[in-house]
Amino acid sequence: MHASFPNNVSSTICKKTRNPSFCFNVLKSAGTTDLKGLATFTLNLAHNKVTKTRALAQSLASKAADCKLKEDYATCAKHYDNAAADIKDAKYNLEKGDYNGVNIQASGAMTEVGDCLDNFTQPPKNPSVLSNNEKVVEDMCSIILVISNLLQGRS
Repeated sequence: MHASFPNNVSSTICKKTRNPSFCFNVLKSAGTTDLKGLATFTLNLAHNKVTKTRALAQSLASKAADCKLKEDYATCAKHYDNAAADIKDAKYNLEKGDYNGVNIQASGAMTEVGDCLDNFTQPPKNPSVLSNNEKVVEDMCSIILVISNLLQGRS
């Protein structure tokens, strides 16, 4: 698998993700074909995105004039804080070889970012880029889920 992996990224990992073209673009810049290395690379990207989105949510909360919007952004910041902790735990699990733990933590991070956007189902609408960031984090976590399943011997 490792020798032919670069030509088969989409068939081995990306076709099983939520967004195969996003997956391919992420993994082609990883600089490795090792599954554990790809997981580490993607977890680091996801952690960076979550951290930046948390800071954005905090900034939006501090600037929002509408009380409900301020509260929704503050809640999002908490969800993204939890997602960052989940990703940190996933990295720890990966180092320990607990691939099921990686899977569980990546799923938890996806849930947290989804819960952030659930706050905006009622007016006022979210006028920020938080929803785009949520999709990026979920797509990254989708890659991590597939890789953790492969590391566990599941396909």
